[in-house]
Amino acid sequence: MKKLFVSILAAFTVFILGACSDNTTQSENTSDKLVVTTTIGQIADAVKNIGGDKVEVLSLMGAGTDPHLYKATQGDIAKLQKADVIFYNGLHLEGKMLDVLEKMNKEKPTYAIGESIKNNDLRSKADDKTAIDPHIWFDIDIWSTALKEVETGLIQADPNNKDYYKKNANEYFNKLKELNDYATEEMSKIPVEQRVLVTAHDAFGYFGAAYGMEVEGLQGLSTDSEYGLGDVQKIVDLLVTRNIKAVFIESSISERSINAVIEGAKKKGHDVKIGGELFSDAMGEEGTEEGTYIGMYKHNVNTIVNSLK
Repeated sequence: MKKLFVSILAAFTVFILGACSDNTTQSENTSDKLVVTTTIGQIADAVKNIGGDKVEVLSLMGAGTDPHLYKATQGDIAKLQKADVIFYNGLHLEGKMLDVLEKMNKEKPTYAIGESIKNNDLRSKADDKTAIDPHIWFDIDIWSTALKEVETGLIQADPNNKDYYKKNANEYFNKLKELNDYATEEMSKIPVEQRVLVTAHDAFGYFGAAYGMEVEGLQGLSTDSEYGLGDVQKIVDLLVTRNIKAVFIESSISERSINAVIEGAKKKGHDVKIGGELFSDAMGEEGTEEGTYIGMYKHNVNTIVNSLK
């Protein structure tokens, strides 16, 4: 009788432990939140603002990451597979990841938000109209249009929270309008003759067009492109002729190319300083003001104005 009791007790214990184990596993794997994976931080920040507490955001590219050269890791593949929805910039910004992203598009909702922009709003190289400038986040109006894809994608994936996403989107877009007003007012403080922005690569074309600045990048639209002595000399001549007093480095690119420009100008008797570090392809560290799109944009505006006005 005693042996029978012990056997029953042991079986009951195994059953209870098994049930607890199953419940634990279920609670770890079940979430009410929509899992959203993004490539660049600028998109991740927008998803966090529009999605609010209804989404879990997984961003592949952090501070200091160059999206032009970025290749997906095994960890990135896991994040993409986990996602309910994927958002990326497109327009060949994530050039090394296109095969992976196109494959994901066959498996789940995947949005290249930049490709929703009308062709006549997109910039291209003067000597090659097929080379589209992907840095659309530097024109706030164009960026806001692209982010409509985020709003649409979240609603389609989670229609029960449609009103919530629409409310958040409207609030975020109003903040972006305020940011544009701020940038317009601040950039007007730079004398017209000094409105020349020289950077390591040609990422600020949309920014320059929005605020009446001439923009010169040593490298092309992608950091994958090469630059030579002729490119350096062209920038040096511009600095000397226009008496430009500052050039800018970028957080995601080596200073080496800009230092070559500074040295070249110095040999011609023209002193040029580094006006500061700008965020071009990547934002600042997560948890900092510059780790948000609005904070990054304000940092760039303030850095440029303080150095050139």
